Amino acid sequence: MICDYRALALAGVQNLTPYQPGKPIDELERELGIRESVKLASNENPLGPGVRALDAARAQLSGVALYPDGNGFALKRRLAEYLNVDATRITLGNGSNEILELIARAFLAPGRNAVFSAHAFAVYPIVVQAVGAEARVAVANGPDHVLPWGHDLDAMAALIDGDTRVVFVANPNNPTGTWLDEASVHAFLKRVPEDTLAVMDEAYFEYAEVDGYPDATRWLDAFPNLIVTRTFSKIHGLAGLRIGYGVSGEAVADILNRVRQPFNTNSLAQAAALAALDDADHVRRSVQVNREGLRQLTAACGQRGLGFIPSVGNFLSIDVGREAAPVYEALLRQGVIVRPIAGYGLPNHLRVTVGREHENRRFIDALDKVLAS
Repeated sequence: MICDYRALALAGVQNLTPYQPGKPIDELERELGIRESVKLASNENPLGPGVRALDAARAQLSGVALYPDGNGFALKRRLAEYLNVDATRITLGNGSNEILELIARAFLAPGRNAVFSAHAFAVYPIVVQAVGAEARVAVANGPDHVLPWGHDLDAMAALIDGDTRVVFVANPNNPTGTWLDEASVHAFLKRVPEDTLAVMDEAYFEYAEVDGYPDATRWLDAFPNLIVTRTFSKIHGLAGLRIGYGVSGEAVADILNRVRQPFNTNSLAQAAALAALDDADHVRRSVQVNREGLRQLTAACGQRGLGFIPSVGNFLSIDVGREAAPVYEALLRQGVIVRPIAGYGLPNHLRVTVGREHENRRFIDALDKVLAS
């Protein structure tokens, strides 16, 4: 008799749908036999990493036979200076994604629940379901709201009860690009019980150029239950090295570091991230390219009568006015990779990463051909 190994897995894992990443360029070109494709699917920095980060990573190559610093001492010390917090408040992760998983593993279980918004980052329901906790999904802003499909903090607060242990808030949110202002977030944090962890996911923090956008790390002393997560994958262009971090109260960081795997961040990633923190010029250039690219994409949408969700991230979710999946497939045949987001409850939208001017133009021209056909 063949063993049913699926039945042996935890209940939450048995029916778990894995995260679906953006299609790699190599896979597309191998499948369709095309060349010179453009990937605008995974919110990567089109400029890549800065020179300082690349040089620092290369300098570590000769030492890859040795395990990395399991505590990440140098990077945590520099982050502590950068954020003006004590290093004991920092947890390093294999991308900020791992911090989200550590939070779920440490604080969620069957009989407990987590709250997050509809149309929020896909990893939230995955980590909650994997540990057998209940996912409570709040309704989002309606389509006529100034920030359509963004977080409705009142709706989220209404779902919190005595069994809620985690609330996930993405600011800006992926895939909508919508944001929450300082007054709204601060008022919401006051409503979250002290025994419920409030996770502010700020993966796109550095891209947000809008008045009133908050830096939640300034509130760590006021809210002992607050965890702020950030990443080097976006503005710093280190997505392939997988390095991110969480900042919290010392007691919460101690718990997260108990479940964190040893050597979870590699030596090249630690060195590159350390150098990236001192490369303000690269960050400024990346923000400028993103600002100009968002203008290019939103202008193109306006000229074509296509709706879009206002975004302060490095991506734009565009309403193509029909089911987006066939449009996505047709764009692949044009050598342009974007992201359909029906899985986020937005079946008519494509999420498009902001690229360099010629990459954005390549997408716009390809979209014109597809929609015309």
